Amino acid sequence: MSKPAIKSICVYCGSNSGKDPAFLTIADRLGEVMALRGIQLVYGGGQVGLMGRIADATLAAGGRVVGVIPEFLALKEIAHMELSELHVVRSMHARKAKMVRLSQAFIAMPGGIGTMEELFEIWTWSQLGQHRHPVGLLNVNGYFDDLVAFLDRMTDQGFLAPQHRGALIVSDRVTTLLDAFEQYEAPPADVRIKMGQT
Repeated sequence: MSKPAIKSICVYCGSNSGKDPAFLTIADRLGEVMALRGIQLVYGGGQVGLMGRIADATLAAGGRVVGVIPEFLALKEIAHMELSELHVVRSMHARKAKMVRLSQAFIAMPGGIGTMEELFEIWTWSQLGQHRHPVGLLNVNGYFDDLVAFLDRMTDQGFLAPQHRGALIVSDRVTTLLDAFEQYEAPPADVRIKMGQT
């Protein structure tokens, strides 16, 4: 039996645009491709930075976009009011939990420490068997190269099991990453729990 197609992806990314124009270009590309594939975008609900750019690109291509933003950030990140759905929640914890419930896969694009925190939390949950969805890095112009090298060193030093390192999919191409998501098979739950290292 073939796997059901992924219909909703959570994208973590910066509330700033960054200095490299390629970051905006890849946000446009990811939003467009997701819309064309009928994949709903779930994201942090803001209209600024890469967050706003990918939301606008997805909507412009006819896609569906669901934003989730906590009350205290609704003004700072300027909540996007033109989305298919916007959920205003009470806290960051509620935001992340809601985004997980709405999603079948997770992508981290360039961003800051908030993006990193979201990435590592959702990847850790996979390691601990709390979900079986793919997690990936969209490595635009080598933005995550140093992080990937550190993760490889972490694995070499025995702090990250090889199957858990392999569960983080890394690509610089939107279509390659999404195609890999469709083929993803999570490690067996007993292996993840037995071999898990945190």
